[in-house]
Amino acid sequence: MAQSGNDRRRINGPEESFPPVFDDEDDDDFKLRSQRKRGPGDIRPIFLQPGLISQANGSAYIETEKTKIACAVYGPRQSKTTTYSEKGRLNVEVKFAPFSCTRRRAPMRDAEDRSIGVSIHQAIVSSIRLELFPKSTIDVFITIIENDGIEGCIASGSLAASTALADAGIEMLGLVASCSAAIVGDGIQLDPTEAEARASSGTVILACMPALDSITSIWQSGQMSADLSLKCMEQCYERCNDIHSVVAQSLLEHRKTD
Repeated sequence: MAQSGNDRRRINGPEESFPPVFDDEDDDDFKLRSQRKRGPGDIRPIFLQPGLISQANGSAYIETEKTKIACAVYGPRQSKTTTYSEKGRLNVEVKFAPFSCTRRRAPMRDAEDRSIGVSIHQAIVSSIRLELFPKSTIDVFITIIENDGIEGCIASGSLAASTALADAGIEMLGLVASCSAAIVGDGIQLDPTEAEARASSGTVILACMPALDSITSIWQSGQMSADLSLKCMEQCYERCNDIHSVVAQSLLEHRKTD
C-alpha cells in the first residue's frame, strides 16, 4: 500500500500567501499629519473607571485611545523591614504586558519599567500623607496593557495611581493630574502619541495638584529652549485643571453607585 505524499506532522500552509506589509519609516511626516485629528492644544479623550479590581483595596482603569493602563493599590500594611520609620513608604511597581508594545516584550522587568515607576512615584508621593502611616507600606502595582508612548504611560499612570489611592480611602492632600507636551517642528502638541514623540525635538511631562495650585513633578527630555519649556509647562498646567475635574467626577460617580 503506497504511503500518502503529505507529511501529517507538518502544518501545510495555504495555497496562496502574501508577504507581510511593514510600515515605511519615510512616511512618518505624512502619518503625523493624517493621524492627528485633534488640535495641538487638545488631549486624547479619557476613560477612567475606579474600583474594577475587587481584590485590591483600591483600583483604577484608564484608557486614552491606544494607551490602556490598570492600577491596583494594596495597603497600608505593616512594613516587612524591622527598622522603625515614622513615615510610611510608597512602593510603585510598573510592568508591561507582553503584548503591550509593537514588538513583544519579555515578561521580566527591565530598566524602562523601573524608570517609569520612578517617574510615577515622584509624581504622586508628595500628595499622600505618609506621616499618618508609620511603619507601613503602600504598594501600587501598574500594568500597562497597551502602550502608545512613554510620555503617555507616565501621565496616564500617574492619573490611574492617584485615582486608585483615593479609591482605597488613603488620606491625601489632593488628587494628582498629569499632562505631557512635545515640540514637533515649531509648535507645541499636548498629549503626544508614540510617533509624535519620536518626531519631536523634546518632551515635557508635568504632574500637579490643581486643588492646591502646586506642582509635584516635572520631567523633561530632548532639546528645547527655556522659553519653549515654560510654554509647555503653562499649557500642561492649564490642561491639568480639566483633567482634575474628570478624575473627581469619576470618583464621585463611583461612590454613588456603591
